Amino acid sequence: MPTAPLDPQVVLDIDPYLKPHIPAIIQRYNSYKRWKDLIELHEGGYDKFTKGYKNFGLNVGPNNEVYYREWAPNAQEAYLIGEFNEWSRTSHPMTKNDFGVFEITVPPLPSGRCAIPHDTKIKVSMVLPNGERIERLPTWVHRVTQDLDVSPVYDARFWNPPKSEVYKFKNHRPPKPTNLRIYEAHVGIATAEPRCGQYKEFTKNVLRRIKDLGYNAIQLMAIMEHAYYASFGYQVTSFFAASSRYGTPEELKELIDTAHGLGITVLLDIVHSHACKNVLDGLNEFDGTDHLYFHEGGKGRHDLWDSRLFNYGSYEVIRFLLSNLRYWMEEFQFDGFRFDGVTSMMYKHHGIGAGFSGGYHEYFGDNADEEGIVYLMLANDAMHALYPNSITIAEDVSGMALLCKPVLEGGVGFDYRLSMAIPDMWIKLLKHKRDDEWDIADIVFTLTNRRHGEKSIAYAESHDQALVGDKTLAFWLMDKEMYTHMSDLTPMTPTIARGLSLHKMIRLVTHALGGEGYLNFIGNEFGHPEWLDFPREGNGNSFHYARRQWNVVDDGILRYRYLNNFDAAMNSAADKYGWLDSPQAYVSLKHEGDKVLVFERAGLLFVFNFHPVNSYTDYRVGVEVPGEYKIVLSTDEKLYGGFDNIKAESQFFTTPLEWNGRKNYIQVYIPSRTAIVLAKVGDKTAAALPPAVPTV
Repeated sequence: MPTAPLDPQVVLDIDPYLKPHIPAIIQRYNSYKRWKDLIELHEGGYDKFTKGYKNFGLNVGPNNEVYYREWAPNAQEAYLIGEFNEWSRTSHPMTKNDFGVFEITVPPLPSGRCAIPHDTKIKVSMVLPNGERIERLPTWVHRVTQDLDVSPVYDARFWNPPKSEVYKFKNHRPPKPTNLRIYEAHVGIATAEPRCGQYKEFTKNVLRRIKDLGYNAIQLMAIMEHAYYASFGYQVTSFFAASSRYGTPEELKELIDTAHGLGITVLLDIVHSHACKNVLDGLNEFDGTDHLYFHEGGKGRHDLWDSRLFNYGSYEVIRFLLSNLRYWMEEFQFDGFRFDGVTSMMYKHHGIGAGFSGGYHEYFGDNADEEGIVYLMLANDAMHALYPNSITIAEDVSGMALLCKPVLEGGVGFDYRLSMAIPDMWIKLLKHKRDDEWDIADIVFTLTNRRHGEKSIAYAESHDQALVGDKTLAFWLMDKEMYTHMSDLTPMTPTIARGLSLHKMIRLVTHALGGEGYLNFIGNEFGHPEWLDFPREGNGNSFHYARRQWNVVDDGILRYRYLNNFDAAMNSAADKYGWLDSPQAYVSLKHEGDKVLVFERAGLLFVFNFHPVNSYTDYRVGVEVPGEYKIVLSTDEKLYGGFDNIKAESQFFTTPLEWNGRKNYIQVYIPSRTAIVLAKVGDKTAAALPPAVPTV
């Protein structure tokens, strides 16, 4: 059935200011429609088209025969070579069809066993029109390994474990989470030991931590195989291979299945924005040309990332990428994706040197890359059609309108976008402003400046800020004193007291005011004491900083545990009261002199005092709903490294007098650098609140 045309009124009902750009929106929608109809006509729809990994690459038939198919139109000859045939370049020739696809069937041995032993090395050898012979790793291969003692170049392996060793999933996917709280994690650094962490260790040691902290989703980084460990997983060489640094594909499946058993959704950090330029073990120049999977010439190169850019207008590239999404969802049971580098995909300038002011002409003008946008529309549409509960998140700095609206409404189809301006704001404040210079109105503007009706995920600091050369928030706040005064056996210095207080306040205000989802990078929840520096030539290939020091948060006398305790309490409150799923907060007070911020969301009253020295007794704050209120979260509790100046059992009764635009007020004690959250006694939801008015 042909895809329905787009009704412009649907777009205008979302945002009337898009009226001048309706032609551009319809044009990209029609391009998406042509693609979808083409896939329906020639492939039978998304379901078959996205199973390319079952037709291409290496697959095993019911009688242990091996089928291998590879798209390499420039090659004149191709041969399957490997340990199984002693690397013979003539014994296993492949045949080429009219579409440039080579294929071969390797029959089983007379005994019935597979002729290619499990986990043995394999390659494809090709002869080019000029007579040159090249050898490459199969592009759809499921397993590649690297031995740095021999060479940094990866070896492809035929992954076909005995049925007894194939991991069998035991748990169903959890329901699609509401109140999304994401723990961004990197398996390799998730060990305290100076080495590369393993899938099995993460399953055993880290999943329970994440559950206990109250996160309901994990975002796994650096899973797709990448040649250079220090690239954080963003220079992908083999798109269908789970990184062998951390273990086997079956062990990754066990990790995901175990997370599901804990009720945790698992997202994959997917890199479809570019690819590593490696030739010997990547996609680059696979068939001897520079334009098989990528655009040729300068259009196919990202100057800043030194990598290759996909040709999203190519039928086989679309098959490859959509099948890649399906592969991770189907074979590994991931629940969705965080798409890396979406800005680069949606604009011809790739975001390089571009400053986005928020003007709509920036999104729909000549700089928009229609092919990249349409690929993202197809990707979101296909995944949501095949997996209705899947989640997709866009890493986009531009603020593209309609990015998080369904494709059939003229949108790009993502569920969430990352609020990338928020971590930048916190770093700039800590680097360039004294505490008494913080502009409360500017903080509120950055935290609430998001498109109405399109969901955002807020985060206080990004994984990039953990890298050597930069600093985490904890490091900016406490710096060298983290090495000398984070023990309860040492005095609580002004620097540590400030650091603990602001670390909690920054996280809470970001969590409660910044979006419809929240994200934390592994270790930041407890103020990890050191930066992240992957082994590289410049540090003697040391793993010393490429790890997470769980020992400091587990130590009963160190103050890191206070931050960890607060993170868990904050997530628990968010889960109980559901503020991330509630409308944007109503901000009733932004007092620059007092440095006090007050807002309501999900039936809760949030009061922040950012003043470095001033505490306020009987401070009057407005609240809409009358009644008795109690404190449900306080940054000042001893359990969270506070001073217990606030009585947690205090009761607050409203006075029916309008204050700061609200119908009632209460009076609170709010010490300096402290935040409290109050709930109406008997309320667990926002049902008692009228719809909140987004702050302008």
